[in-house]
Amino acid sequence: MKITKDEENNEHYRSVKENLKKKSVLNRILGKSRAIQDVHRKIERISTCDANVLISGESGTGKEPAARSIHYLSCRSGKPFVPVNCGAIPENLFENELFGHVKGAFTDAGGQQNGLVKEADGGTLFLDEIGVISPYIQVKLLRLLQDKEYKPLGDSRHLSADIRIIAATNENLLELVKKGTFREDLYYRLNIVTLNILPLRERKEDIPILVNHFITVYSLEYKKSVQGISSEAMQQLLSYAWPGNIRELENKIQQAVVLTTGELVTTRDLQLPKSESKPQNNGFESFDQAKKRIVSSFEKNYLIKLLTQFNGDMVRAAARAGKSRTALWNLLSKHHLHPSQFVHQS
Repeated sequence: MKITKDEENNEHYRSVKENLKKKSVLNRILGKSRAIQDVHRKIERISTCDANVLISGESGTGKEPAARSIHYLSCRSGKPFVPVNCGAIPENLFENELFGHVKGAFTDAGGQQNGLVKEADGGTLFLDEIGVISPYIQVKLLRLLQDKEYKPLGDSRHLSADIRIIAATNENLLELVKKGTFREDLYYRLNIVTLNILPLRERKEDIPILVNHFITVYSLEYKKSVQGISSEAMQQLLSYAWPGNIRELENKIQQAVVLTTGELVTTRDLQLPKSESKPQNNGFESFDQAKKRIVSSFEKNYLIKLLTQFNGDMVRAAARAGKSRTALWNLLSKHHLHPSQFVHQS
């Protein structure tokens, strides 16, 4: 069958439009580290199917933006994305919030109320902090996942639910399963596909990108003329452990933009607490394993600080490190880094 010119043009237009949409959505998850590029690739693959997803990662790493990206790249993008913070809803209200109720279901039920499952019909229900829900609610969720059905409070009927479930946790659900506080069958129903987002301290090469993004955002919001950040201030940010991850970084840059009186954020504008050193793992490593881990960590942190100091300039960085440019390139490649990641305004 011969394809007409108009059909070719329409196909090309659809392809360009799809690529632009994909780029726009994924750009909300900022970073050039290998870990973030892996997250981008996995989101692209996950979004093409309708399987349930479990997103894991520490608080503040960006689990909800990842869930939104999966939704907006999926065939459900025209329908609602409904986030639910499981930890913020009291247990005695959770079932009603999720499934709703009919008139007369309880004393104050003067009329029918749709729950969040109904609100998400056709779209995605995002269950954040899934690890905190009670065993009773776990049973109700299991029915929803298994049969795509739910029952509002006081209703004798089971209603169908055309939704995709994306759950997120900052806890180890398998450990909770072993302790008996989280149902094993629910865990496997949720965990069809897993997406793990690393903490910021394990992908520090993303910090300059995030910093400049937040400076731009909050300079506009507060009508400040902040143009960038000094090298010394950036070094301080790179040296900090970021226990609160991206959420904490955003907060500190927001504070700095408010406090600064110049065009650059400086060390005087940063209000970072002293990093608390964490105890080392009590497990025993061999000497060679410990040495390899420590050397690798040193190399990566050194490279990040070096390239940040010289704004990605390989000639000056190699000279300061006392290495040839070839040797420095090889080290960068080993740790999946590139000079362009460290170009910042100063």
